[in-house]
Amino acid sequence: MDTWMDTQTVTWTDGQPDTRMAGLGIVCLFPSGLSAGAEKLQQTDAGASDAFVSSRHTAIPMGLLVGIGCACAGLLAILATVAYRLGLLYQLRHKVDPRSPRHGGELVAEVLKAHGVRFLFALAGGHISPILVASEKVGIRVVDTRHEATAVFAADAVSRLSGRIGVATVTAGPGVTNTVTAIKNAQMAESPVLLIGGAAASLQKGRGALQDIDQLSLFKTLCKACVSVRAVRDIVPTLRKAIATAQSGTPGPVFVELPIDVLYPFHVVEKEIGGTKSARGLRGKMVQWYLQNYIRNLFAGAWEPRDASPLPVQVPLATEDEVQRCAELVSRATKPLVLVGSQAMLPPTPAEDLRTALEALGIPCYLGGAARGLLPPDSPLLLRQNRRDALRDADLVLLAGSVCDFRLSYGRLFGRRAAIVAVNRDQTQLLRNSDVFWKPRLAVQGDAASFVVRLARSLRGYACPGDWTEGLREADRKKEQANREKAATPTPQHLNPLDLLHRLDALLPPESLLVADGGDFVGTAAYIVRPRRPLAWLDPGAFGTLGVGGGFALGAKLCRPDAEVWVLYGDGSLGYSLMEFDTFVRHKTPVIALVGNDACWSQISREQVALLGSNVACGLEYLDYHAVAEALGGKGFVVGRPDRERLDAVLRAAQDACRQGRPVLINALIGKTDFRDGSISV
Repeated sequence: MDTWMDTQTVTWTDGQPDTRMAGLGIVCLFPSGLSAGAEKLQQTDAGASDAFVSSRHTAIPMGLLVGIGCACAGLLAILATVAYRLGLLYQLRHKVDPRSPRHGGELVAEVLKAHGVRFLFALAGGHISPILVASEKVGIRVVDTRHEATAVFAADAVSRLSGRIGVATVTAGPGVTNTVTAIKNAQMAESPVLLIGGAAASLQKGRGALQDIDQLSLFKTLCKACVSVRAVRDIVPTLRKAIATAQSGTPGPVFVELPIDVLYPFHVVEKEIGGTKSARGLRGKMVQWYLQNYIRNLFAGAWEPRDASPLPVQVPLATEDEVQRCAELVSRATKPLVLVGSQAMLPPTPAEDLRTALEALGIPCYLGGAARGLLPPDSPLLLRQNRRDALRDADLVLLAGSVCDFRLSYGRLFGRRAAIVAVNRDQTQLLRNSDVFWKPRLAVQGDAASFVVRLARSLRGYACPGDWTEGLREADRKKEQANREKAATPTPQHLNPLDLLHRLDALLPPESLLVADGGDFVGTAAYIVRPRRPLAWLDPGAFGTLGVGGGFALGAKLCRPDAEVWVLYGDGSLGYSLMEFDTFVRHKTPVIALVGNDACWSQISREQVALLGSNVACGLEYLDYHAVAEALGGKGFVVGRPDRERLDAVLRAAQDACRQGRPVLINALIGKTDFRDGSISV
């Protein structure tokens, strides 16, 4: 039976004793009261015997009878506890079928299917083979990648785009440790991801088993919950609770460890850890009995029917009073502004409802993270430039899922007299850096999207001051024009990256989706390339992780097979997932990678050279990345300054190749600009 600890990071344990083998012997950690009770009983018996001898015809004292009764009751209680912990009582009531060919992987697949999981991302390993095989049999598409981190990144993308749990499974030890960065990224991006990790058999943990480490401790600070399943019967309820936990409140990743002995059939487990059939001596027979009992308890009640349907997901909501207080603040403001963050895109509020609410309010908006594309590119409310100036001048700022971390200069960008209304599901994020650089007039712990929808309903007939909106729009247009002029200026060598990105933006179809994986090149793209629809921009999030490109693109293409998926890579970040072109080819998921190749880690180099006078560790080479894509079965293009006149034709050729089913890599040789001078990477 699982024990739930109501903390920010939760570890479930099964309540079973540590009954691991010690060498060829056995150590059963029975309650300490067992030996104490036995000793007490022995002493009591000895005292009773002496009394009987010395006074054969004297009545037994009442106190002695009470002592004997208490000792017997204590012994019975101890024996009952031991029987319970060894599973003997459970086995009396629940069937064990040693001849059944079924295995725990079937139960995993059953739960995933019941929760609407369509894709299971994995890198194969013996510890998890039953999960992969069973999932395929029930119609879940198993997508194997070339690195475990890619599997988690793909699951993360699926969760963001589909609103359902994203699932990855990896083998024990190094398979699990390879996912740490991706899991931390999901935690900071508030993505509900289920990571299922294989593990050594419970009896073999700590004894030098293959790929055995303490995996739960590794993930305690990274996940909302961590649990190790100790019996086959616990697989279904544990996974149901894990999935609900990942999606409830502030979403995030959960980790479920499935030891190998709960995944394979009875006869396989018995063969591997069941011991010898011809045990000799009392000690050998005790060991043999213990191992057989352990296996029977492992499978007791394993195949009894259990509910695998989803548990309710809990979403925190604002009160009516909080909505009304915000409405009053907005109605009095003359220069209101809305900042929409990724959290506002979480279920259950559809993106279309949120967009309608923003348009009804008519307040100028900045969109960040996954919220990019929520308003169409030509929306009169959408602002993309001069955010610092707008925040300084605003007299009311609504933070709808946005956080006052480094992205908002820790709250230092707000005007001193501005009324700040913050809405966030997470209490810590809600008040991040408050009372240091800023102070909220109203702080609401609740779902940001539903809050905005309810706010719009309470402000029917409200009109944002037109001169404020038009002034911001005019400043936006001027900055856009300045960027276009910079794009028209040739760089000392190769292509101007601003020109390249402007041309890409002009060619993107309505059904396109952009994945951002890089530093300087992607930072530039964020100001130029415009997502065409809600949930059409995927970036790592607050963790700033490089290497998400391959996994995000894979998950995105599977979720939206009709979308034209572009990965915007820096040449540095490309190195993390270039091999996933093999995955794109094998799983028929054609995407287009546009690599801004400036032969440098430019985001680091820009400040390192200026501040410290050295380019050490920042230099790369203008490598033939397109040739690698070709070698892996994709289509490659290379473009440089001589190709400027036919650049549009190359981009269209890449789109045509993608439509024909081939993943594409465009190796764009770009030069240096001063567009992002002054930006920092720490």
